[in-house]
Amino acid sequence: MSLENRDLRVTVLVEGGHIAEVYHKQTGMNPLWTPSWDSVEPSTFSAVEHAPTFGTGPDAKLLAGIMGHNLCLDIFGGPSDDEVKSGVTTHGDASVAEYETAERGEAAVLRAWLPRAQIQFERQIGLHGGAVQVHERVESAAAFDRPIGWTQHVTLGAPFLEKGRTEFRASATQSRVFESAFGVADYLEAGASFDWPKAPRIDGGTTDLRLFTNESRSSAYTAHLMDGRRRDAFFVAFSPSAHLAVGYVWHRDDFPWMGLWEENYSRPAIPWNGRTLTRGIEFGVSPYPETRRAMVNRGRLFDTPTFRWLPAESTLETTYWIVMQSADTIPEALGWPHDGERA
Repeated sequence: MSLENRDLRVTVLVEGGHIAEVYHKQTGMNPLWTPSWDSVEPSTFSAVEHAPTFGTGPDAKLLAGIMGHNLCLDIFGGPSDDEVKSGVTTHGDASVAEYETAERGEAAVLRAWLPRAQIQFERQIGLHGGAVQVHERVESAAAFDRPIGWTQHVTLGAPFLEKGRTEFRASATQSRVFESAFGVADYLEAGASFDWPKAPRIDGGTTDLRLFTNESRSSAYTAHLMDGRRRDAFFVAFSPSAHLAVGYVWHRDDFPWMGLWEENYSRPAIPWNGRTLTRGIEFGVSPYPETRRAMVNRGRLFDTPTFRWLPAESTLETTYWIVMQSADTIPEALGWPHDGERA
C-alpha cells in the first residue's frame, strides 16, 4: 500500500509490514535498501522449496521478503534453538506477519496479530510535508510480564549509500563494537568500548563512523547509547551525490540504543552472494542483535537496560518521525548541526 503528498511517497508491504520506500520526489531518490534478490511473500514461503534461494536458517523466511525498514518484535536478533523448533524467525513475528490495512483520517493504519509473541501490533503512518509520522502500539495478550526486544531496523542502500561518500550524524555517546566475530570481513576490534564516532580498528588506529566505509569488502556492527541529556534522539544520513538528507527522530527514553550494521559485499551465503552493500541504523530497546536469553542475561550496558518489560495484558506506545530534505551539506541537513547539538 502507498500514501503520498507533493513531497513524498511512502510504500509499505502488507506482508511483513516493511516500510519499503520513502521516495523523495524532488530528488527522485528512495534511500532505503531494496535487496538484489527477488522477493516472495512470507505467506508463500516454503522452507523446502525456497531453501536453494534463501537458505535454511531461521532468517530465511525474513530474508525472502525483507525490504527497507523492518520491525524487530518481540526479539532483536536470532531465536534460540528451542524457539527455532517452535517456528520463531529471526527478529520475531512482526517482520513476517500479514497485516490488515485501514484508513484513519489521512493516515494509513496497519494491524497484525503476532501469534507466537502473543502481541497485537498496530502502526499508523501519516505524511506532513517532507516528514512521515509513525505511531506504534504494542499490546500484550499474555497474562504475565515479560522482557521484549523492540527495534526499528532501518537499512539504507545504493544509490543513496556510496562508499567513502555517504555521511552520518547521530546523537550517540558511549559505544561498543560487537563482542565476537560478526562477519567474515570484520575490521573493528571486537568488544572494544569507545566514544562516538571513532571506532578502534583491528589493525590499529580508528575508523570515523560518520563516513561510510571505503573498504573493498567489510562487515561490522557497533552499538551506541544515545545521549541521555536530550529528550529526543536522532540520526541523519546525507548523500552528497543526491543532495539529500534523511533523518529519524525518536524519544530517547523509548529507544535508548542505536546499532550500526555494515554489509559491504562480504557475506558469501545465499541470498547475499557477496553482492550487497548496506548500512543498517537500528534504533530500539536493545544494543545488540542476540537471543532473548542473552539479552536478559546481559541486563545492562553502560548502566542502561538492554531490553524493555512488556507488562501483562498492557500496552506500550511510541511515536517517531522520518524527515527528508534537499541539502548541499550535512550541517544544514534538517536543521541539525554536527553530532547532536540540536538548535
